[in-house]
Amino acid sequence: MTVTANSPVRPAVLSRRRRWTVLAVCCLSMFLVGLDTTVVNVGLPAIGRGLDVGTRSLEWTVDAYTVVLAGLLISSGALADRFGRRRVFQWGLTVFGLASLACALAPSVGALVAARAVQGAGASMLSPVALAIVVNAMPDPRERAQAIGVWASVFGLSMAAGPVTGGALVAGLGWRSLFWINAPVVVAALVLSAVFVPESRAPKARRPDIPGQLLLIVTISVWVGVLIEGPRVGWSSPAALTACAVAVAATAGFVRVELRRPEPLIDPRLFRGPAFSGAVLGAVAVFVALNAALLLNTFYLQHTRGFSPLAAGTATLPMAAGAMLCAPWSGRLVGRVGPRPPLWLAGGFLTAGGLCLAGLGPHTSLFLLLFAYLLIGVGFGFANAPITNTAVGGLPPDRAGVAGAITSTARQAGAALGIALAGGLVAGSSPAGLARASRPGWFLVAACGVVVLLVAWAARPKAGVRNEVQGTAEVARAR
Repeated sequence: MTVTANSPVRPAVLSRRRRWTVLAVCCLSMFLVGLDTTVVNVGLPAIGRGLDVGTRSLEWTVDAYTVVLAGLLISSGALADRFGRRRVFQWGLTVFGLASLACALAPSVGALVAARAVQGAGASMLSPVALAIVVNAMPDPRERAQAIGVWASVFGLSMAAGPVTGGALVAGLGWRSLFWINAPVVVAALVLSAVFVPESRAPKARRPDIPGQLLLIVTISVWVGVLIEGPRVGWSSPAALTACAVAVAATAGFVRVELRRPEPLIDPRLFRGPAFSGAVLGAVAVFVALNAALLLNTFYLQHTRGFSPLAAGTATLPMAAGAMLCAPWSGRLVGRVGPRPPLWLAGGFLTAGGLCLAGLGPHTSLFLLLFAYLLIGVGFGFANAPITNTAVGGLPPDRAGVAGAITSTARQAGAALGIALAGGLVAGSSPAGLARASRPGWFLVAACGVVVLLVAWAARPKAGVRNEVQGTAEVARAR
């Protein structure tokens, strides 16, 4: 049979072993994407010493990745629907792997930031595409629900485990190993995907929205750039004022263009629903809180307390454990009682975790630090499933895929904002003054928890597991 670029490709029914092998391969790629969002955090001081740069340049080594990832997620899913999901998945692995090698060999911070941006482009072809592959390979709703539960747990674990993994790598092999380690995993995923992953396409591919895509990237990157560089150049300086004007113009232009497109990248009219807009805001808030906490922890423990990278990464183990244990529990709660109870828990734990460290000092009890990290990890673990469910439930069923894609973009945008905001607070602080400088950052984490509580108040109850599975399946198919 001849297959055209726009014709659907559906694999034959796969054996159970083959289906779960496909899930394992896709989870491997998802683990890479999540890990690289946070693994670099704990290595930032070592990177700064190795490349002789300050905190603001280091922020860009994290945000270059997350900004590009956030900006390209939706378009990468559309490319996969048009050209084939396995093909785009393998493109993403190749780009991600080559960019990782470029990061490991980077002679300067500029080269590292550029390579991290390319790495983010590769990652954007992995996250939504791999989930679509999993859903396409598992037609049974019950099995698909189990697979998506595994998927969600792997993503949460990868984000929370990044600092621990990064600390071990930096301590044993140096900061460049943070990127070398990706190479063998990418090679294994490429081989396994070629052998086990079937090709598939969407029955009807969306038309590309190039103007919307360009404006989205400009909007996110300029706003993040303003937050990172504003304290350095001065908020009233011509450069800062010009950048703010560009950011406002890009945002307004994006909204105007998207309102006129027949198939927009992100339809602004979707945000009229309070449940959906609240869920997107909640996704931003949760990832602002997580990434701000990780960055503040890294600099405080290593600069103020004198911890090694390994010790600083190990200190986040309670955060990783809380996220890993509570993410599956949250999914089950959503299926049984709807999104509100886990959202209440998520908001409450995030708020409590931030407030625990609002009075942080140079000699704050290690027990209090670990307890606060546990609270934040538990809050993060409870948050993801109900936020996605609330976003999907806030729109008609035929818009469920769009809801999931926008929520994923909001998460990565939140990660970039969290790094920019937290970095702006502690940039230029001496080791003795860093604890005091970081206190507003912990209030920020608590405020993000309050936002999640407001999202819980706005969330509408969901009817049960079946609706959740159907909505999530639509999400994956649309991606």
